[in-house]
Amino acid sequence: MSGHSKWSSIKHKKGAADAKRGQLFSKLSRAIIVAAREGGPDPDANATLGAAIQKARDHSMPKDNIERAIARGSGAGADAEAYETVTYEGYGPGGVAVLVEAVTNNRNRTAADVRHIFGKNDGNLGGSGAVVWLFERKGVILVPGTKDEEEVMLAAADAGADDVQLEGTSYQVTTPPDELAAVRSALESAGIDVDSAELTMLPRTTVDIEDEAAARKLLRLMDALEENDDVQDVYANFDIPEGILEAVA
Repeated sequence: MSGHSKWSSIKHKKGAADAKRGQLFSKLSRAIIVAAREGGPDPDANATLGAAIQKARDHSMPKDNIERAIARGSGAGADAEAYETVTYEGYGPGGVAVLVEAVTNNRNRTAADVRHIFGKNDGNLGGSGAVVWLFERKGVILVPGTKDEEEVMLAAADAGADDVQLEGTSYQVTTPPDELAAVRSALESAGIDVDSAELTMLPRTTVDIEDEAAARKLLRLMDALEENDDVQDVYANFDIPEGILEAVA
């Protein structure tokens, strides 16, 4: 297991995503606002918005909050704020590529915060284009590994998925970005539980981290970035062996 899928599994085990519910709802709202403003308020015609709404529902965000965020993004909200998406690129311990997606109403504040976090955790913030080429946008659905492999593969393939692989204790179903919702719906219709489904950036290549100290520093960097209020998602191309991961996560 590698990169963002591994990081997602680590967060799931640690419960980090739900540790600060208020902060989580704020981040989910910002993602919906920006998606609605950039692609329109109809989730059926705006895959990014549809994914953001589904992610908010998965985290039990109230319907009123979701609708208010859509209204703000589409210009219907009286208290709309000038949020924008900003991407930062850099390197973590061990030469791991790190891609940070933030939603902010103050570019200077966010840039300074992200630069400080990289520097404090043995990382280096790079310029535009430094590492983004190492990733590609995909939809990723995680399904419990206890499910029948053939059943998962058939349902996913029929709905247009690119690939199904067993990663640790979960099946990772990879889809084109625009097919994420359709594949998730097909899996659920087939009686297959879905642990998570999101648009993400998957690494094209990975960096092996086999030193426990480096792995610990790397995960500390990832945690620090995700705890920042403006940061929406953090992607990296590390591959940490399960034995070392269990010792440091």
